[in-house]
Amino acid sequence: MKYEMVAGFETHIELATNTKIFCSCTTKFGGDPNTHCCPICIGLPGTLPKLNKQVIKYAIMAGLATNCEIANISKMDRKNYCYPDLPKAYQISQYDKPLCEHGYVQLSSGKKIRLTRIHIEEDAGKLIHKRGDTYVDYNRGGVPLIEIVSEPDISSVDEAKEYVERLQQIMRFIGISDCKMQEGSMRCDVNISVRPVGSDKLGTRTEIKNMNSITFIGRAMEYEFQRQVDLIESGGQVEQQTLRYDDVTNTTSSMRGKEDANDYRYFRDPDLVTISVTDEEIDDLRKLIPELPFEKAERYIDEFGMNEKDARNLSKYRRIAEFFEEASDGVKTPKTVANFIIGQIFRRLETEDDKEKFDVAITAQQLKELVMLIDNGKIRNNLAKSTLEKMLDTGKSAGDFISESDMAGMDEGMLNDLCSRAVESNPKAVADYKAGKIKALKSMVGFVMKESRGKADASLAEAKILEILG
Repeated sequence: MKYEMVAGFETHIELATNTKIFCSCTTKFGGDPNTHCCPICIGLPGTLPKLNKQVIKYAIMAGLATNCEIANISKMDRKNYCYPDLPKAYQISQYDKPLCEHGYVQLSSGKKIRLTRIHIEEDAGKLIHKRGDTYVDYNRGGVPLIEIVSEPDISSVDEAKEYVERLQQIMRFIGISDCKMQEGSMRCDVNISVRPVGSDKLGTRTEIKNMNSITFIGRAMEYEFQRQVDLIESGGQVEQQTLRYDDVTNTTSSMRGKEDANDYRYFRDPDLVTISVTDEEIDDLRKLIPELPFEKAERYIDEFGMNEKDARNLSKYRRIAEFFEEASDGVKTPKTVANFIIGQIFRRLETEDDKEKFDVAITAQQLKELVMLIDNGKIRNNLAKSTLEKMLDTGKSAGDFISESDMAGMDEGMLNDLCSRAVESNPKAVADYKAGKIKALKSMVGFVMKESRGKADASLAEAKILEILG
C-alpha cells in the first residue's frame, strides 16, 4: 500500500519590538542569563502585565500580508501548564478569539496552504541542560510572539520547505521580525501524519517540536514519515505524542504525550483588557504592507524579461529589491543592473545574513550612473565591470575611475588596426580557428578588448577579424 504525508505547521515568530509584550524589558538577543527580565516577565505575585500596542500592530500586519481576516475584537487568555520555563505556571496567549483568522500562503505551484489563525502570545524562558543539571534563563521569557497555525494542507517535504521560506520572507519584508532561525526568532512545530493515498481520513499525528532549521525540518519530516509508515505496515499504531529531533542521529524520539486544548484549561486573563481594533486602524496598517517578494518576482519577469531564478534572487530580500529598483529606474536595460548585483555584488555577500543586511560601499544612484554610461555608448561592459570592482572597494563613483579618453570610444581605423594586430599576434589561434575550432576566435577578440581597455565593440571586433581571416 502506498502512503502520503499530511502535515501542518505551528510557527512561532518573535516580533521586532524594542521591549517585551507585557513589560519594558529589552528584547535584545543574547546577554548574560537572567539579566533581561523583571518581576513582571517572571510573574512575581502582585505584578500586573500591560499589553505592548506595537505587538498588536505587527500581528495585524502579519495577518494582512497572509490574507487573513482581522478581528475587531479579541482577547488574551491563560494557557495553563507547569514547566520550569514558565515560572508563573501559565502562558498568556489567545484561545477562542485570536487576532487573525482564515488566511493562506500561496506556493509557487499555485497551491494555497490555509492558515487557521495567527495569534499573539509571550515566549517562555530557555532550559539549559549541563552535566545532568538543568538551568533556566528567563531572558527570552515575555518576548512577544505571533503563532501562525496552518491547516494540514502540506503533502510533501518540498512544500513544507517552501511554506516556511515564504513565511520567513513575508515577515522580513514587512519588517516585523528578522526571522533568524539560528537565533530562535523563528521556530516551527511540525504536525505530521500519514494515510493511504486517495484517503481523505486523517491519521494519528505526532508533533516534532521546536525546529529551527529548514534543512533539519526536511530531514525530520522524511524520517518521521517513514517511521510512521513502517510502524503501520508492521501492525502497530501511531501514538499521538510530542517528539524531539536529533540532527546527529537523524531520528525523532518521544518527549511526552501530545496535549489537546482542554489539557491547558484555557480561561480569559483577568489582568488584561479586551483588544479593540477599528476598521480605520486596520486600513492604516494595510497601507504599510509593501509589495511582497513573490509579487515583485512576477513583476520583474513580466516587465524586465528576467528569468525566474534572477527575479527570485533580487526579490528575496527587501533591501536588495529596493536597491535594484532605485538603480534601474530610468535605465534602458534593467537586466544590466540585475547582472551587476547578482554577479559582482553578490560575490561579496557570502551568507544569507550578509544579503539581508546588504551593506555595500556604493549607493543605488552610483550603480545607475555606471549603467547609464553603458546605455549611452560611452563605455563597454568589460570596462564597466572592472570599474564596478573599484567602486565596491572604495565607495567612489564611476567618474573617479573613468577618464574622458575612456569614454571617447574607438574610431574605425583604430579598431581595424587592433584587429590586424590580434591576427598577427595569435598565429596558434588563427591555425586553430582554420582547423575548425570556433572558440579560438574568442581569444583574438579578447586580445582586442584587452588592448583597447574595453573600449572596443566586441561584436564589431569579431566581424572585422572574420573579415581579415577571409
